[in-house]
Amino acid sequence: MAVPVLLVTGFLGAGKTTVINHLLTAPHGKRLAAVVNDFGAINIDAELLAGSAEGMVALQNGCICCTLQGDLLRTLSLLLRRDAALDGIVIETSGISDPAEIVRSLLDPVVWREAALDTVLCVADAQALTERPQTLEDTLLLSQLRAGDVIALNKTDAVPAEQLAGIRDRLAALLPGRTVLEAQWGGVPASLLFSEDLNVFPDRAMPTASRFATPGFESVSWTADRPISLPQFQFTISRLGPFLVRAKGIIHFEGQERPVLFQMVGQRATFGAAPSPLFDAPAVRLVLIAEIGRLQPELVHALLDECRI
Repeated sequence: MAVPVLLVTGFLGAGKTTVINHLLTAPHGKRLAAVVNDFGAINIDAELLAGSAEGMVALQNGCICCTLQGDLLRTLSLLLRRDAALDGIVIETSGISDPAEIVRSLLDPVVWREAALDTVLCVADAQALTERPQTLEDTLLLSQLRAGDVIALNKTDAVPAEQLAGIRDRLAALLPGRTVLEAQWGGVPASLLFSEDLNVFPDRAMPTASRFATPGFESVSWTADRPISLPQFQFTISRLGPFLVRAKGIIHFEGQERPVLFQMVGQRATFGAAPSPLFDAPAVRLVLIAEIGRLQPELVHALLDECRI
């Protein structure tokens, strides 16, 4: 199984390091490594995060979207070959990085087999966007926001509710269908960033629906005892996609010898190699996560039931 990668991007001062520090020190039980990029010759961010991760690698005096791209790929290779297996790798870009090139590199099939890009998180400074609304017209910031599967609107405690609602409306207009989380002091739930937090490998059928552990979100689970139709599943996910924050499942499609791992975050969906099947597990195990109230479990189940052969 490939190690999932979380790419954290965002403008200067948005709070990326605070978000990563919160993630690395949260009680999720995962072994996470961090790769930190600072454009200056002294990597302050790496010092702030030192001791929080299983492995810390600082890339400095350059930008990983261009001059340090080769260093990033070599660093990932070294981390993956450590004796202690990792549960995830967090990559922080510098505040002046355009993440598009980094995403392209991480989606390379050779890299993907060992370090699969799981989520792109863009951290945005709610206070700065309130004080300087024209910032949303900045080309680099727009590129960072558009790359994000999830937008973390940080420092919301410093912004009045009415102004915060205005920022959310502008982001919704710029990025329709994108998940926007509100955060204070970098508190973004790990369960929405690493798909391995989703319980899709049970030794028996999952409950039909359950409230997800992260406040403000809920999940719908679905299983099938036999392989399902790939075209019908693609059609169903295209209908449900705009309402989802993320999804993950082990799915056996009709006509295929082995099941595959399905992952969806934001509007990016991928199929990959699935882990060895568990004894007597259903042919299909799927979990969908959305903001509370966005999904109707009965309708979701009815749509997914149409995928059965």
